[in-house]
Amino acid sequence: MIRPSLNASLSLLQALTLFIDKGSANATFSFYDDAKPANTTIAANDSAKLVTLELEKPCFKQINSNSIDLMPTSEETVIKTGTAVWARLYNGEGQVVADFDCVTDMTLNTRNLVLGGSWKLDSITFRPST
Repeated sequence: MIRPSLNASLSLLQALTLFIDKGSANATFSFYDDAKPANTTIAANDSAKLVTLELEKPCFKQINSNSIDLMPTSEETVIKTGTAVWARLYNGEGQVVADFDCVTDMTLNTRNLVLGGSWKLDSITFRPST
């Protein structure tokens, strides 16, 4: 396994934002209340979708000493009541970028979403794996 330096890892994360912004549409985070798929090649279950949030384009906000920040998402209406278990990030072409566990990979104010409520991500920070 390759273990890049912190500076190289931050550069890789910054370059990832180019893939996230790829395409004519904006990238999106979709949150689901079912089990996270084993890998990103497995299609998400649309009936488990709670909300889809749109990222600004460009999504890159800033590089920090040990992380990068993305711009906040749009505020969207929750389409189903449930507990967010996992999220999938899609780029502007609808290609899967990554899957996230809502407990271990994210820090959320709440995971309990209510139909008709609004939700957004005010802060998105990616850190290199150590």
